[in-house]
Amino acid sequence: MSPRPAASNLQAADVLAANHAATAILAALLRRGRTGRGAFLDVSMLEALVGADSITFASVLNGGAEHGNPRPGLLVYEIGGRYVAFQITGSLQLWPRLLALMGRPELADDPRFKTGDVRRKNGRQLREIIGEWVARFKTVEEALAVLSEARIPCAPVLRPAELIAAPHLAERAFFPSVPHPVAGAVQITASPYHIDGEPVHPRGPAAYRVGEHTREVLSGVLGYDADRIAGLLGAGVIEAPLER
Repeated sequence: MSPRPAASNLQAADVLAANHAATAILAALLRRGRTGRGAFLDVSMLEALVGADSITFASVLNGGAEHGNPRPGLLVYEIGGRYVAFQITGSLQLWPRLLALMGRPELADDPRFKTGDVRRKNGRQLREIIGEWVARFKTVEEALAVLSEARIPCAPVLRPAELIAAPHLAERAFFPSVPHPVAGAVQITASPYHIDGEPVHPRGPAAYRVGEHTREVLSGVLGYDADRIAGLLGAGVIEAPLER
């Protein structure tokens, strides 16, 4: 029986489509600089999602099975109220490394797990066997140390508050504070890249009203004059409230 579909908080379509749009815009600008030709860009949110699934669609398109969830070869286990994730596929060396680490070399010849395809089909049984081995660890840190030493890709599964407190993201200044017209100072997520070694933070306060930056973008960035902006406002194409 297939697992029941579940909704996610991950706004993947929005973020992925925006990233692809940015790349397409840069490519169009580069072409314009070389040839003088403009471009009409059409970015599909659905196709951005499909393109990000590197397993299922490639398989089904070529006559294979639908893999579904959980992702094959990426295992997650609870240890002491926290979780650890590690990978056992993606490299031919990971499976024998794990068997050696577990002290279970006989599983290499077990007909249920002899190939990647049958390991995937018998994934529930395999996860239970590996889970029994994982249960010997008292902490996530202990498991990570052993897995890392054996060169098996692994990481702790962090709650949002744990990730926010991570020294790595603090060093990258990924959660800056910006002024808000009503709430005072609020923390937000920054752009996920640095330019010339510096993080990219908002240049102004947090947005509060729909269209509050429309005039600034149209006039300052695109060079629209006041009459053109007024025409768009009158036609209901844009919203641009006056400053208060």
